[in-house]
Amino acid sequence: MKLVVIIFFFSLICFHISLLADDTIKPNQTLLDTVQTLVSTGKKFELGFFSPPNSKNRYVGIWFKNVSELTAIWVANRDNPLADSSGVLKITETGNIVIFSNKTENPIWSSNSSAEDPTLQLLNTGNLVVKDGNSGKYTWQSFDYPCDSLVSGMKLGRDFITGQNWKLTSWNSSQDPSTGILTYEVDPRRLPQALLQRGKNITYRDGPWDGSSKVQVKMAFKPNYLVSETHFYYTFEDTDNSTVTRFCLDPSGSLGQLLWSHDSDKWVIVYAMQRDNCDDFARCGPNGVCDTSNTVICDCPTGFVPKTPNEWASIIFNGGCVRKTRLNCSANERFQKFSRMKLPYNSEFMVNGSVVRKEECELICRRNCSCVAYAVARFGGCVIWAGDLLDMRHFSDAGQDLYIRMAASDFVGGCLICKRTSCCLISQEGTMTPTHLEEDVELPLFGFDTIANATNNFAFTNKIGQGGFGLVYKGVLSSGKEIAVKRLSKDSGQGPVEFKNEVTLISKLQHRNLVRLLGCCIHREERMLIYEFMPKKSLDLYIFNETRETALDWKKRFNIIAGIARGLLYLHRDSRLRIIHRDLKANNVLLDSEINPKISDFGLARILGGDQTDINTKRVVGTYGYMSPEYMMDGHFSVKSDVFSFGVMVLEIVSGKTNRRFEHPDHNLNLLGHAWKLWIEDRPMELIDVLMENVPVAEVLRCIQIGLLCVQKHPEERPLMSSVLFMLESDNALLPQPKLPGFYTERTFIERASSSSSSLNKPNNVSTGVTVTALQGR
Repeated sequence: MKLVVIIFFFSLICFHISLLADDTIKPNQTLLDTVQTLVSTGKKFELGFFSPPNSKNRYVGIWFKNVSELTAIWVANRDNPLADSSGVLKITETGNIVIFSNKTENPIWSSNSSAEDPTLQLLNTGNLVVKDGNSGKYTWQSFDYPCDSLVSGMKLGRDFITGQNWKLTSWNSSQDPSTGILTYEVDPRRLPQALLQRGKNITYRDGPWDGSSKVQVKMAFKPNYLVSETHFYYTFEDTDNSTVTRFCLDPSGSLGQLLWSHDSDKWVIVYAMQRDNCDDFARCGPNGVCDTSNTVICDCPTGFVPKTPNEWASIIFNGGCVRKTRLNCSANERFQKFSRMKLPYNSEFMVNGSVVRKEECELICRRNCSCVAYAVARFGGCVIWAGDLLDMRHFSDAGQDLYIRMAASDFVGGCLICKRTSCCLISQEGTMTPTHLEEDVELPLFGFDTIANATNNFAFTNKIGQGGFGLVYKGVLSSGKEIAVKRLSKDSGQGPVEFKNEVTLISKLQHRNLVRLLGCCIHREERMLIYEFMPKKSLDLYIFNETRETALDWKKRFNIIAGIARGLLYLHRDSRLRIIHRDLKANNVLLDSEINPKISDFGLARILGGDQTDINTKRVVGTYGYMSPEYMMDGHFSVKSDVFSFGVMVLEIVSGKTNRRFEHPDHNLNLLGHAWKLWIEDRPMELIDVLMENVPVAEVLRCIQIGLLCVQKHPEERPLMSSVLFMLESDNALLPQPKLPGFYTERTFIERASSSSSSLNKPNNVSTGVTVTALQGR
């Protein structure tokens, strides 16, 4: 008898041990709490009974096998825990998974699945499946019932045919996996957007997806989206089998991708869905637009004003925006275009997936008097909205086109829209003026009244600059955002040329060292360009000062030199267009609040096409003291012309003196000649601004040498900006010796040339008629 008992217990132990290394259960087998687990074949996932931290309740869950912190990605009986370790899991003969206590044998959880000759298996993906023995198909899988986490291969989305909804539901707390109040799921109305909700209240909205992945992760995981008439879902795949990642909805409401760090032995966030204030749902209230690149993140779109101006001025945006003019469903109403937008949300929208043409979608909206906006979504087709527009956002490099219905009096042209070689400027009165540009352009248009109000009707006290093409004003929009308005002179024959140049070029450029063009204003004969406001104004105000209070230390000066170099390199080589600035100078470099430089004024800039490396012109325009010899004398310019201007600026920044107005008691050389004289006499440190103290000698000497290399007489001897940046950033780089600079002798030649072109606004009629600009900082 004793022998029989011993054999029985030995068999039971062997049976338990076999299950520890197994990934399957058949109907005649069970999995007991504290004794057995299932482990996937690749040993990546494990299934068994567990208790969360500081809890005695027992649950059946799936967790990562090789992670020291037990992290359950799926919990079966999350709302029906066991109070002790009496739990049993099994699969019935009919394919139903059940969990029960061996004390009562009453199921506390069931999968309600069925299969013939079933097998329960934990796959190495983390998916627990019921496999039909006859067909080999999975008749049930845990991946169809996510909890708070997604792992590689799981889906978040909807099957519009079957009604399957793959959604995340948070735990109640880190100690309680029961169904929480937070959910994250795809909108059921066939628009690819996902909503994070706390109960019935939306706290975050991702989308509508515009086709571009917002996730820029160089390792760990690759996001994937599937959008069709029948499905929309998000999934991801691990880029390396050795990594452990999961997408998780935390009980606190945070949402993002996490990676297990074996070095720090903890989970780290590699991508957070909610990254800034604009990700708070409806941050700017009804009809408001959020933009984190603005000083004040909320603004009202064209045709709208703040509902409660006093609150808006106090940075309270809950009230949102209201229309200036109510719609009356008349034939005169137009649709204002807003580009790079996060399409709005509200409870009243309709999707027509069969309509993908803008004209058809606009007609659908126009025929519906309740329709206030439409868009042809990249994935979804024609979408029309009624009522208030919520959760709109403007992106700098993503988003979609949104068309908002406007009263005729509020319509401002819907953008300056240009296609290839032709475009139309549409005024507020609806007149269309043909013009010609070199590239496609779509630039937001500001209403004249908006700009007039922002600048206090172009008050003299708001004037911050003046150049050959007009005046520059500081403005403050109704939202509190500060702007700089360049109002082109009506009498300048060069004004329209500069306007088209700036619109064509800078609207397509995105770089931290280039000033940002926000839009333009076209009203009758008026042409205005609206820029981001630069609070520290222009560089010349700091380097050409005579007081120690406003002088810049060497660290700031070097950062400015390097920043200008990066901006020029972007223009010459790295931007979508290859651009020569042609008017680089100290007062065309603006400074932000942290003294970071941004190149501005692209009115004289030119695009190099194809393999083109240089251009000849019969009309030379620019600023004396910064123009290269070959450009000023022969009208020949190239990227090396900008390099010359950059070299002049480097020497000006080091010395604190201007090239054109430089004077010395011992000679009549300009700043370039003076710097060259000190260099060949081995006295270059005498060039340094006396207002600077404790300068790093080696770094300053390197900048002086780079400046002289850039202003060499012959363009082929000057370095490219890529080489300049390398020399600036490499302490040990071996620099060549500079040769004779161009325009380094007495100033008599330039003075005579200057007298031949005395007008700032009227172009000279000779081939080298130079236009002098004197634009102040803004």
